[in-house]
Formats: sequence, C-alpha cells, structure tokens
Amino acid sequence: MSTCRLSVNLNKVALIRNARGANFPNLLQVALDCEKFGAEGITVHPRPDQRHIRYDDIPELRGKIATEFNIEGNPTPEFMDLLRKYPSDQVTLVPDAAQALTSDSGWDTLAFASFLQEVTEELKSLGARVSIFVDPDPKMIEGAKKLGADRVELYTGPYAHEYKADRAAAIAPYIKAAEAAAAVGIELNAGHDLNLVNLAYFKQNIPNLLEVSIGHALTVDALYMGFQNVIPLYKNCLR
Repeated sequence: MSTCRLSVNLNKVALIRNARGANFPNLLQVALDCEKFGAEGITVHPRPDQRHIRYDDIPELRGKIATEFNIEGNPTPEFMDLLRKYPSDQVTLVPDAAQALTSDSGWDTLAFASFLQEVTEELKSLGARVSIFVDPDPKMIEGAKKLGADRVELYTGPYAHEYKADRAAAIAPYIKAAEAAAAVGIELNAGHDLNLVNLAYFKQNIPNLLEVSIGHALTVDALYMGFQNVIPLYKNCLR
C-alpha cells in the first residue's frame, strides 16, 4: 500500500458544471464516486469569484465525504467565516490573488508570519490540520514550522514545467525542501501540475511525502479513461 495519499481536486468538475448553470455533473456524486474508485481524500478550492467550487458546495460535501476533506484557499474574511461554519479535516492556505487564474506561488512565511500564525491557531482550534502552500525554499518551510503549521504543501508547478527538459535538475530543490521539512519536523504535501508522466519520479525522490492533491491533469485524463480507471493509475505512481 502507498504511504502517500491521493486527494482528488474537484475544481475542474465544478467548472464544467458551472458552464451550463445546472447541477450536471453532480459534484457530490463525482466526489463519492472518486472515493469509491480509490481516492483517499477530496480537495476543493473555493475562490472569491466562485468560478468553479462555490461556497454553497461546502456544506453539502462536508457532511458526505467519508475520506479526508481538504479545503484550500486564501484566508479572507469570507473564507474564514466558511471554515467556522463548516470545519474541515485539513485546510491548505494558499496566497491567491483575487483574479489569479491558478495558484502560482507559495506564501512568504516570514513576511506574513504574524497573520498566518493567527489564522493557523484559529483553524487548529476548529479541529483542522493546517497546511501552508510554499515554494521549495527551506526558509519558508522553517517559517511555517515556527508559526505552528502541521504541514507544508510544496508548489510543484516549476518541477512539472522543467521535468521534460531535465528531471534531475527539476527535482533538486524539492529534495532539499523535503530534507528541510524532515529536519524541523513538519509534514509534507505537494501539488500543482503533477500528472501521470512526472508523479512517480517525484514520489521516488521525496520519500517523506504524505499527500498529493491533483485535479486538472487527473480530470483531463478522466475525460479519456474515466475516473474509475485513472484514480488507480495515479495511486500506482505513489507506490
């Protein structure tokens, strides 16, 4: 069995649903099916413009998800109000700008230490594990540990972008980041642009990786092969 969990991000499923203004595909049913097909967690990322996951999706999903429920987002007042009403198993704090197309950088855990510590303490008091989205920079990882986070999620966009040109160079900063996480005693997640081509190599080189959150590539693969076939393929990459 894998020691690294696969959390399926449903943002792109919600984007397809929203395109026609109805509940088709049914987001909850897709989440339950993904669990049935082997997903070990469900991730959602409600953004301020609610262009995919909407705030009103959270209460329906929260009571039905049997695996780990991970809510990502920038801790705006609206986001925090949502988490107070519907506590999650894990909250991943992401420094998204309001109009960001997708997550493209991690937190500066030194510059925003006071703010992140306050948010982290409140979320932990609500029973959530707190993960902070960071670049593969040992200083940012050390900063996350000092402010009280349980985990960091490494932003893997640069790794995915550089993988085909030179995978050894692409993975190098992530190996150092993983070593830094182990040294300070903070747990490790990863996510962004991981796929069936680059995931296994990442996992092989990051042995202390506990969870990956994958949405875009997994959903695209499911268009061709179906979630029932794709989820086991991703899990195989993590073994």
